[in-house]
Amino acid sequence: MSGTAFAYLDRLLGGMADQGVSPFWRHVHWGMYPHPATADDSPEQYLAAAEALTDRILEVAGVADRRRILDVGCGFGGTLDHIRSRFTGCRLSGINVDERQLGWARTLLAGGGPGATRVSLVTADGCRLPIADRSLDHVLAVECLFHFPSRRAFFREAARVLCPGGTVAMSDVLMAPGALGRVAAVMGASGLGEASWYGYTAKPLTAEGYERLARSTGFEPLVDDDITEATLPTYPALRRLGDVAQGTDEYTTTDSIEALSRSGDLQYHVLAFRRRE
Repeated sequence: MSGTAFAYLDRLLGGMADQGVSPFWRHVHWGMYPHPATADDSPEQYLAAAEALTDRILEVAGVADRRRILDVGCGFGGTLDHIRSRFTGCRLSGINVDERQLGWARTLLAGGGPGATRVSLVTADGCRLPIADRSLDHVLAVECLFHFPSRRAFFREAARVLCPGGTVAMSDVLMAPGALGRVAAVMGASGLGEASWYGYTAKPLTAEGYERLARSTGFEPLVDDDITEATLPTYPALRRLGDVAQGTDEYTTTDSIEALSRSGDLQYHVLAFRRRE
């Protein structure tokens, strides 16, 4: 896992080092737009949509005051900062395999005043959590599981660290039933291969496959929302925010995933599962 290359993050981190942190990169995940048909590509609408997606994931997880929460693949710390601004008394921790992202997360989370909730950040693999058994109420994984070599390993670890009745909530790119050949063809035609986007490793699952995986690792399904349509304005917004140059792998990846999402072959889901008693 530590050797995985994330070219789009290299580009983003380079820009942040040169120009500082933009508030629009707090989350580095897709947005959930309330009115996708009339949305524009403005950074302001993207930020509001990214925050709305964060709120939805916290809602399906059942996050509340005084909970013990781990954000896996915590990126630049935006989700953790979001939680501490809305809930009190939580014990928050985040892990990421990339120490560079954690460096920016520490900068973001250093703010908030003397009464702000402290957040523990650790460099670690999402498939080998450095967390004690049955010590958490919620595990979050916002748009990161497609980077992992094994979703099953992540689910097993989440089951281990959650108390019975605890929840795991995430957003992920799923595949429509029967779409594997079409997805492989589009990604192959783009020159990226059938399993290569944004540092992607694990093949996408269908919604049914996700449910089977969750049940086999000790979870019961709570929520499965296909919010693909609400996320579609993210693509032009990312091109504008990232200043992605046409012809680069990053541009081609964004273009290909957008086409597959608009055709219905790829879907963006928010999911939540409860650890069985």
